[in-house]
Amino acid sequence: MKIQACITACLLFAGTAQAALQPGDLAFTAFNADEDGFALTALREVAPYTTLYFSDNEWSGGAPGVGSFNTGENTFVWVTGAQAITPGTVVRFSQIDQASRAASIGAFGIFRSGTPGFSASGDTLFAYSGDASGAPTQFLTAISSEGFAGSTLADTGLAAGINAVAVGNGADFAEYIGPRLGLASFGAYAGLIADATEWRSHATGDFAALAPDLTHFGIAPVPEPASYALFATGLGLIGWRSRKRAAMRAPRPLCALESHSLACR
Repeated sequence: MKIQACITACLLFAGTAQAALQPGDLAFTAFNADEDGFALTALREVAPYTTLYFSDNEWSGGAPGVGSFNTGENTFVWVTGAQAITPGTVVRFSQIDQASRAASIGAFGIFRSGTPGFSASGDTLFAYSGDASGAPTQFLTAISSEGFAGSTLADTGLAAGINAVAVGNGADFAEYIGPRLGLASFGAYAGLIADATEWRSHATGDFAALAPDLTHFGIAPVPEPASYALFATGLGLIGWRSRKRAAMRAPRPLCALESHSLACR
């Protein structure tokens, strides 16, 4: 009840002021059908008190405002909290089928109730921005362990391998295992995370107690202008010293050593 009250209060506080998140600005990094949990990363800053929705109902097709979800499964709401979520942050959503469901950042709860939890034989989960009724206004990303069967991504702005990922069919547990450090920008990770070959999927076993990798993503540092100047100065000094040493080692004319030589006259 306290969590639901917090979500309600945050929704009232947030009003209609939402960050203009676009497809690929969020990306799922783990999916656990045994624990009924998942993880995702922000690939751009998410403003305070941003309200986002998740649904494991199937999408009938079409753009937001045209298509619709079927019914029978859950729609969840997440309010990010008072602090902006910085790019590269990984957020865990745990035990979403239990009353103890939680997010590692912000408040998380059921918005529209149906059959709890993920299907053991495969499921699809969408993340999206929505209106007050929870209807999609912008799809952000999706993950499927059934090849998006029963759903279509047509006209949603999402595409598998670009900003959505289809992991191994029937996976009990799947997790992104690709690079999390060194790319030039956070947006550059979107294609890697959406690439199913960068994931490890397990279709058998009990993974209810397995926590996802929550290592944040990072980018390669960009040198400051002063660093470029220092680097250029250093190269210049190295070149000057190299030229000086070469000149000192070069053979001098005989007349420089024997001033009385005929060769000097």
